[in-house]
Amino acid sequence: MESTPKILLIYTGGTIGMVRDYPSGTLRAFDFKNLLQQIPELRQLECDIHSVAFANPLDSSNMDLQHWRQLARLIAEHYGRFDGFVVLHGSDTMSYTASALSFMLEDLAKPVILTGSQLPIGDLRTDAKENLITTIQLAALQDKDGPVIREVCLYFEYKLYRGNRTLKVNTEHFEAFASPNYPELAVSGVHLNVHRDRLWKSQRKGGLKVHTELENRIGVLKLFPGMHPDWVCPVLENQQLRGLVLETFGAGNAPTAAWLLEALEAAVKRGMHIVNVTQCAGGSVLMGRYETSSGLRDIPLIDGRDITTEAALAKLMYLLGAGVAPRSFKTIFETSLRGELTEN
Repeated sequence: MESTPKILLIYTGGTIGMVRDYPSGTLRAFDFKNLLQQIPELRQLECDIHSVAFANPLDSSNMDLQHWRQLARLIAEHYGRFDGFVVLHGSDTMSYTASALSFMLEDLAKPVILTGSQLPIGDLRTDAKENLITTIQLAALQDKDGPVIREVCLYFEYKLYRGNRTLKVNTEHFEAFASPNYPELAVSGVHLNVHRDRLWKSQRKGGLKVHTELENRIGVLKLFPGMHPDWVCPVLENQQLRGLVLETFGAGNAPTAAWLLEALEAAVKRGMHIVNVTQCAGGSVLMGRYETSSGLRDIPLIDGRDITTEAALAKLMYLLGAGVAPRSFKTIFETSLRGELTEN
């Protein structure tokens, strides 16, 4: 007889961990120690649920590298005892955390699924209960080879996504997240439909490797019509900046002004790694397709293809922290490591 899957719930903070005190209207922390008493529906799931919480739960806007390291270490510490992990997280930076964890947790053979909610768990119209229940159910899915899901994911409003493909698209609707360039991994309706052919399948074999060295001397530069050299050039000339995500127009296009191309080229020659990412929510960079991107290709910038800004930042932090050699950095970045890029 197969053993009951064991799931570890990790509460970092966020709306999903709050309940409203209706007489006063204030929010207070949810008691995860009595989870089954407060959400009896969880008893119908065939899994053993345990929970742990950050000592000081935080609003996700305060999420930082130290918290990502704490999460990765918690998962590593309990990795041998649990079959799946559910991370409860505020929605504002959830896609950033999901992207970062996907790179920090190499050779992951178990599910790590982030979820949250738009409304507190005790509200009448809350989305928290469904998100929590279904995420735990997905994390507990097993077949004869072990866990069905073996990657970092994000679940929100009936859909499971690859975490490093997501971005937050709405502050008011329950459908707060989207994955424009990769289809959902599972859909929860009358039936729970998992698209197994879309799940990430690591080509490596071996135990979990946790990477906690991250380099945050990086930045984002969003192009816009009429930008002035007086503020753009100092960014590109910053000697401490090791990486940059350049958000360009359309399919990776930029102004052909000589001052901009010269500043970008000088930064790359000096050793800055610059990734060309489209400002559009969906679609891909196609450097060289138009004259306005040929100069960027010739510099050359790193081709971000269809990676999100969130994943590009996390990947820069990870590769720079890992000390990847400059001569191979561009090639490795342009290679899909955790399913964050569509392969050509």
